[in-house]
Amino acid sequence: MSTKATPNHGKPDADHPRGKPKASARSGGAAGPAQTPSTTTGVTTSHGTFTALVEGPADGPLVLFLHGFPQSRHSWRKQVTAAARAGFRAVAFDQRGYSPGVRPDPTDLRAYALDRLVADVLEVADAAGAPAPTRFHLAGHDWGGQVAWATAAAHPDRVRSLFMLSRPHPSAFRPAIEDDADGQRHRSRHHRAFDDPNTTAKWLANDADRLRQVLADQGVPRTSEHHYVEVLGTPEAFEAALAWYRAAASGLGVAVGPIAVPTTYLWGEADATVGPAAAQRTADYVTAPYRFVAIPKAGHFLTDDSGPVVTARLLEHLASASG
Repeated sequence: MSTKATPNHGKPDADHPRGKPKASARSGGAAGPAQTPSTTTGVTTSHGTFTALVEGPADGPLVLFLHGFPQSRHSWRKQVTAAARAGFRAVAFDQRGYSPGVRPDPTDLRAYALDRLVADVLEVADAAGAPAPTRFHLAGHDWGGQVAWATAAAHPDRVRSLFMLSRPHPSAFRPAIEDDADGQRHRSRHHRAFDDPNTTAKWLANDADRLRQVLADQGVPRTSEHHYVEVLGTPEAFEAALAWYRAAASGLGVAVGPIAVPTTYLWGEADATVGPAAAQRTADYVTAPYRFVAIPKAGHFLTDDSGPVVTARLLEHLASASG
């Protein structure tokens, strides 16, 4: 197993999905102080109340965790606990549309545009203990990764570091689709399929059988499915989640520039939705210290199928970026 840092144009680290997590304190060293247990609560902003998993000392440095589709705050549950034990204030929240308290009409695609999702991140950070100009660490997976890239690019004065799972930098994604050297168009075919107005009915039929199967096919244990079905298992929630895709397809995205904060990017070599071209090109769009970790045999939902590796790398990243 390689453990060396990866420069922007070097080869990736290789990691094994069954590694063991390492303790990390706020600024390195031993584990941090005791903290309150993980609690599901609400974080209230000007747009409503986001359902959130919160753990760690109230005065600890803030780490925000952004989930992807079709998951929820629960995808980060083990990493929230690990970060809290290391002395951080860890907050994973159900994002716009996933939280019942912040669920605009999904036909109003402007309400689900990327710039609005980025604004939510900043408002949650303000409400969760890191008001401007305080900087916070940001972790993102899948769609949450897209939001995290955009937040860090537009607001390097607020984001202290990035910890990314699966989702490549948007500027690396586009040429991978155009070149299609590794079948990225086919990997991304679900983006177009979600325009179908019958998508929600298809995915939620028979006790959300298709939703459960998509998760299982990419390594999410059957015992973890309920964490995501309980959030997305209603037509109202699922339609709101699809609005993210439909807003992007309608031209409501924003350009995402280079990243100027320390970044760690983990990608599973068996990811069915992101190929190696986009993953490897991401290095070209990070100007700060950067580490790329390729995890053999791992799929798209890394916190579920490679949780110990994700936790260990997260703690290493936070210790390094906090120094």
